[in-house]
Amino acid sequence: MNTERRKLRRVAMASLVGTTVEWYDFFIYGTAAALALGDLFFPSLSPTAQTLSAFATFAVGFLARPLGGILFGHIGDRVGRKHVLIVTLLLMGFSTFAIGVLPTYETIGVAAPILLTVLRFVQGIAVGGEWGGAVLLGVEQAPAKRKTFYGSFAQVGSPLGGLLAAAVFALVELLPSEALHTWGWRVPFLLSVVLIAVGQIIRSKVEEVPVARRQEKARLPIGTVLRDHWTAVLLGTGAMIVTLTGFYLSTTFLTSYGTKHLGFSANNLLVGAMLVSVVQIVALPLAAILADRRGRQPVILVGALVTAALSVPLFALADTGSVLLLWVGMALFNIGRSLVYGPLPAFASALFPAEVRFTGISLCYQLAGILGGGIAPLVAVALVGEGEHYLPVALYLAATGLLSAACVFMIGRRVDHLAEPASEKELIA
Repeated sequence: MNTERRKLRRVAMASLVGTTVEWYDFFIYGTAAALALGDLFFPSLSPTAQTLSAFATFAVGFLARPLGGILFGHIGDRVGRKHVLIVTLLLMGFSTFAIGVLPTYETIGVAAPILLTVLRFVQGIAVGGEWGGAVLLGVEQAPAKRKTFYGSFAQVGSPLGGLLAAAVFALVELLPSEALHTWGWRVPFLLSVVLIAVGQIIRSKVEEVPVARRQEKARLPIGTVLRDHWTAVLLGTGAMIVTLTGFYLSTTFLTSYGTKHLGFSANNLLVGAMLVSVVQIVALPLAAILADRRGRQPVILVGALVTAALSVPLFALADTGSVLLLWVGMALFNIGRSLVYGPLPAFASALFPAEVRFTGISLCYQLAGILGGGIAPLVAVALVGEGEHYLPVALYLAATGLLSAACVFMIGRRVDHLAEPASEKELIA
C-alpha cells in the first residue's frame, strides 16, 4: 500500500510540475502580448492594431495546438505517455528561451514578427501534446474512486503556471518603462530554463502508464478517432469551450481592456490574475473531490451554467473602476469555472477507448483551445473596438457557457454510445 501511495504521489507531482512549467511558458506570452509585444514588434501600427497583431501571434499558438495534439497523441498512443511528456517539456523550453533572446522590429525589421510567430507556433505544438499526456498520467493510474482527483493535478498546473507568470511580470512591471520595453520583458522568458530543468528531473523518474504498455496499438490513431469517434470529438470540444474562453477573457483580454479602457494599472490586473490563480489552486482539487463523490457530469454541468450566469457580473464589476470589485468579480467567476475545469480530465477520458485516448482527448482540448482561447481575445477586442462597453463581450462569454452546458448534457445522454464497455464507464459516472 505504501509503495502504491508513493507511486501515485510521484505521478501527481510529475503531472503537476510539468504542466506548471508548460503553462508558465505559455502564459507569459499572453501577458507580454497584452503589455509589451505590440509596441516592440508592430511599432508602425495604431494602438488598436498593435493589440490585435500581438493577440494574433498569441492565437497562432492555439492554431498549432491541435497539430501538437495529433502528433504527440500518435506517439503517446503508439509508444507511450512518458516519452511525450519528456519531449514536450524540452520543446517548450527551447521556444520560450528563444523568444527571450529574440531581436525586436527596431533591430531586424520585419524578420522580428515573423520569427516571433514561428516560435509561438512551436510553443503551441509543445503544449498541444502536453495536456493529454499529463492528465492521463493521473487518470489511468489512479484507483477507480479517485480518478477525478488525480486527473485534476494536471489542471492545477495551469493556475500555478499562471501565478508564476503573473508574479514575475508584476515584478518586471516595477521597472521603469524604458527598462521594461528594452530588456525587462525578456526576463520571464529566460527564467523558464530553470523551471524546465526541474520539470525534466521529476518526470524522468516516473514509470510509463501501465495502460500504454498493454493496450492494442491503433495504426493511425487520428484516423480512428475521426472515423469512429467524431461525435465524441464534437461534444468533448463543446464541453471544454467555456473553461478556456472564460480563462482567457477573464485574464488575458481583461488585462488589455482594463488598462486601455478602464484606467486600471497593469499591476492591478496582474494582482487580479494572481488572485484568480490562488482561487483555482484551491477550487480545482475540491471540485474534483466533489465530482468523485457526486458524479462528474452534474458538477461540470452546474459549473458551466454558473460560469454563464457570472459573465455579465464579471465585466460589470470591472466597469465600476473599483480595484476591489474587479478582484471580487474575477475570483467569483473562476470559482464557477473551476467546477468545469477540475473534473474535466476524467470526464473527457471516458469518451475514447485506451488505444486512441491520448489522441482523442488532446484533439478535443486543443480544438477548444482555438475556439475558446486563441480566437476569444481577438473576438473580444473586435467587439469592443474603439468603444468602451463590455456587454457584447460578456454576452459572448455567457453564450459559450450555455454551449458547454448543452454538450455536457448530451454527453450524459449518450454515454452508452461514447464510452468504452463497462470497465471504462466508471470514468464518467
